[in-house]
Amino acid sequence: MRVCIFGAGAIGGLLAHGLAGVDGVDVSVVARGEHLAAMLDKGVGLTRDGETTFSPIAKGSADPATLGEQDVVFNCLKAHQAWQTAQDMAPLLGKDTAVVTCQNGVPWWYFHNIGGEFEGRRLDAVDREDRQWNAIGPERAIGASVYPATEITEPGMIRHVYGDKFALGEPDGSISRRITEIAEMLEAGGFGAPVLDDIRSEIWLKLWGNLCFNPISALTRATLDVVATDPASRNVAKAMMLEAQVIAERLGSSFRVDVERRINGAARVGAHRTSMLQDLEAGKAMEIDALVTAVQEMGGIVGVETPMLDSVLGLVQQLGRGQGLYPTYPES
Repeated sequence: MRVCIFGAGAIGGLLAHGLAGVDGVDVSVVARGEHLAAMLDKGVGLTRDGETTFSPIAKGSADPATLGEQDVVFNCLKAHQAWQTAQDMAPLLGKDTAVVTCQNGVPWWYFHNIGGEFEGRRLDAVDREDRQWNAIGPERAIGASVYPATEITEPGMIRHVYGDKFALGEPDGSISRRITEIAEMLEAGGFGAPVLDDIRSEIWLKLWGNLCFNPISALTRATLDVVATDPASRNVAKAMMLEAQVIAERLGSSFRVDVERRINGAARVGAHRTSMLQDLEAGKAMEIDALVTAVQEMGGIVGVETPMLDSVLGLVQQLGRGQGLYPTYPES
């Protein structure tokens, strides 16, 4: 099986490390600069539980056109980067290529094969001008909810913090042959890969926390344990989550835990700096649209008002613009 990791950063590097050791899997990576050079020279290194191992990477390039058509592409870029580079993926895509979308937040294909009155709707917040819809094609998309926490410690080196699960799902809920083969490959590479018949509910469960904890932490500079336990920020987070829950349920999704349990679970993670706070402090583009703006847009689609989400979104957008870190999409 020909597999390309499109964006072999922290999560993509973790995948490349695991899949490179699977028999019958030909792994290539799309990356850049010193990180790519290190992976091609020494292999991708992974430090886990104090032990470091290397997996050789035979093929890699900053130019996807040099890698040829693939059977599976794991898109591991952040949502705004995935939008920006959608057309660059074209040389990797054959007639039957599957594209596993590993982004946080609302995926661009969300309304593909959802059925009912919202079938085929597009989301401007994550796919302005339908760039990914047209360049990749929703029929290629496989949903994923990504749970590992990783970081790049130096070029070619990944530190695994926790988690190994990549929950997968077809947009139409079917247990297809292609998704079964991808799950088996991931499991052979040391990952958990449950195949779900309702991937949207799994996406919402993770998004439920990200849509509130990320912007609140960026605005307050507080770590996750503080955001989830301080009475004022906890109340704001809860109000945003309840607004989002109504939207999700209007669209047919469900939550297997209640809001209090979800917040308490976040508090137990401890003094974790959310990804949006990390990006703000590092001067990187803030991932606002996929995590928050898209939820606001979906509220408009289903006729649900989101006053608390609107307020927090407006504030974090203003913060991002003031720091030169938003909007994340370049002007056409």
